[in-house]
Amino acid sequence: MIEQALEEALAQCHLNRSEFSELLVRLLDYGVICRDESVIETTLYDRFQRCKQLVREWLAPLGLRLQHDSRFQYIRVYPPGAEVPGLPDQEEPHHGGFRARLGQQEVAAILSLRVEYDKALREGQVDESGCVALSLEALELGMRNLLKMSLPDKHAERKNLLKKLRQLRLVQFSSEEAETSAEVWLRVRPTIAHFVSESVLRQLVESEAPEVACPDGREGGESEQEKSSARITPDNEDHSLF
Repeated sequence: MIEQALEEALAQCHLNRSEFSELLVRLLDYGVICRDESVIETTLYDRFQRCKQLVREWLAPLGLRLQHDSRFQYIRVYPPGAEVPGLPDQEEPHHGGFRARLGQQEVAAILSLRVEYDKALREGQVDESGCVALSLEALELGMRNLLKMSLPDKHAERKNLLKKLRQLRLVQFSSEEAETSAEVWLRVRPTIAHFVSESVLRQLVESEAPEVACPDGREGGESEQEKSSARITPDNEDHSLF
């Protein structure tokens, strides 16, 4: 019965089951699809446009929710219990099973990207795609001023950090620059504005040691960076949502 209903719904979207499966697998594995990232993601995003209601209906029983930004053309899937901009919080209990935690340097880089993006936004230094140009040197300076942390010293670790930021579709950069250790310029995506909430941003700006509440309401026993890591819980290279 379910298979028949799916076939009928896909027929209305002019898609077959293989195309629908490819879209869902990519979305659940990466957690985000940006239309301007690659030819593959352009195809998948356009496919999502044809069946977005069907995708939502299939993810809803799992407690997963979608954020679709039609202006900047990206979609992101959120695990159960996560805060989704523009949507009410879920009241059902959750235990973080879908979440993959980030390291302290990754969290610090993401928080600093958010602050630098907001600063550039206020100054009008945003291109037509909503992106902001930021040098790696400026990112490190921001991390030091904001959280008293810095980027990894080793080139390989720094490259892996940038790779994770790109996999989360928060930045774009030239792979050639990253490989040759030349001055790297990042293109910070507008996705960062929804990835780190306004409430977290306000705490970062107002305090040198921001207190970020854990999603499950626990207090104490964790460093501020660990709390931030619990708050920002996207997938990473080693852990998909599943």
